[in-house]
Amino acid sequence: MYACHSSVPITRSDPRVKPETVLITGASSGIGKELARCFARDGSRLVLVARRRDPLEVLATQLRPASGIEAVVLVADLACPEGAARVFSQIERDGLEVDVLVNNAGFGAQGLFAQLPLDRQLEMVQLNATTLTHLTRTFLPGMIARRRGGILNIASTAAFQPGPHMAVYYASKAFVLSFSEALSEELSGTGVTVTALCPGPTATGFGEAAQMRRTPMFRLLTMSASSVAEAGHRGFRRRRAVVIPGVWNRLLTFSVRLVPRWLSRRIVGAMNRPRET
Repeated sequence: MYACHSSVPITRSDPRVKPETVLITGASSGIGKELARCFARDGSRLVLVARRRDPLEVLATQLRPASGIEAVVLVADLACPEGAARVFSQIERDGLEVDVLVNNAGFGAQGLFAQLPLDRQLEMVQLNATTLTHLTRTFLPGMIARRRGGILNIASTAAFQPGPHMAVYYASKAFVLSFSEALSEELSGTGVTVTALCPGPTATGFGEAAQMRRTPMFRLLTMSASSVAEAGHRGFRRRRAVVIPGVWNRLLTFSVRLVPRWLSRRIVGAMNRPRET
């Protein structure tokens, strides 16, 4: 189900410059919502995509007068295989050119792989990896032809090692990081950039949806969604291939290189295991 109402950094002060159009998936809450605020401050036209209409409308209503920008609301379920194609069709019908694609939508699930519902885990792969790939392949050729634009993919510090008790989520984010870094190199010299934002545990609805609030990982290492979004936006504008917000997160991802993989698996498994109540 979907509905619609209706690069190079752009400065709002020059009326002759057409504002860039930024499409953000998962924009209704968390990091996606905060990234929308960051791009709104740039004067970018926003296309806000998520499953829930009401929070998108509230955000768009807040951003339009506060930033003087156009904010388009597009309701879509990107966990469905046809979701990405429907978003692109709506964008084409509206005559929009997407200059920046922010692939933020995603979710995780905590538990043993053999016990978690198969449908839910396949849905996770669809949203976290397949839909991200579909949207990137759909909008990237236009960016290359115009020789401007960029893609900001939300990966995770989970991408740097396997994750017992969240096996599919960690694997999906490893795909996002590897895919983003490869594209960043492929697109060198085209005017188009790709950035992978790799946050650690973040204070959003993700932890609750993944049933991770009681794990040591979330209790000890959580950052705010706004600080993660600011770091990601800043790194994207600076054309960085990989952004890891937070000193502690950077230390943890670096330390993975120094320990045997068997030990890394055990440490992450212990961090992801719920604390007994």
